[in-house]
Amino acid sequence: MTRAALLRAARTEWGPLYAAVRGTFARERLAAVPMTLTAVALTAVFQVIQNQPWGYEPVQRLGSVQAQLPWWIALLRTPLSLFVPALDLPVWGALAQILIVFGLAEACLGKWRTLVVAYTATLAGTMYARLGVDLGPGSPLGLPPEAAKVIDTGPSAAVVGLAIYVSWRYRAWFTCGLVVAAMAGEVIVKPNLAGKEHIAAMTVVLAMCAVDELRRRRKPRRDAHRERDRRPDAHAANALSDPARPPGGRES
Repeated sequence: MTRAALLRAARTEWGPLYAAVRGTFARERLAAVPMTLTAVALTAVFQVIQNQPWGYEPVQRLGSVQAQLPWWIALLRTPLSLFVPALDLPVWGALAQILIVFGLAEACLGKWRTLVVAYTATLAGTMYARLGVDLGPGSPLGLPPEAAKVIDTGPSAAVVGLAIYVSWRYRAWFTCGLVVAAMAGEVIVKPNLAGKEHIAAMTVVLAMCAVDELRRRRKPRRDAHRERDRRPDAHAANALSDPARPPGGRES
């Protein structure tokens, strides 16, 4: 494939997303991603605290989720569990995931939709862990009993969910397919709790995407008479009234 063809493919794949993110940052700068910056800071604070002799237990009580916990405790801890880094993984990985994926999502979706998708994906993983333990190792979807004691924290399920939702929403089909394939490959190579939670998060977010797609397609079209009555130079007038407005931007 030639360089020109690669550039065309890249524009087709990421052009709409790039335009949306660029437009938002051009207008708002760092104010475009306040939730992302807060999440990065909160994750860093939790990392520092949980590595202190006095800090591990409080952090675990606030944000540690296990399938063996009563469901109401797991639900209460799930929101903060997203920002508690896993102790067996490098913290810079969690910080980079949040900064990049959460930042892109917040810039083009807004903070509330980003939070809804992120927490839905995280909750899907948390609830799957309980179901998997109940099903047992004899089921293809099951987990061994010892999985109930695994500490389940970190942003990975939310990151998977957001990556799929954003790429689907902006028609980056190759990227979306690549994320799905990577998650499927992960669970085949290493069928542990984390991998299967990622599949659960991915499945739920894909269902959200399908529902969103149906909702968009069923929106009633504007009345034809209203379309004819619109002034043909309306768009040009808007552009002239605000010539400094950059292209793209966050969805409403």
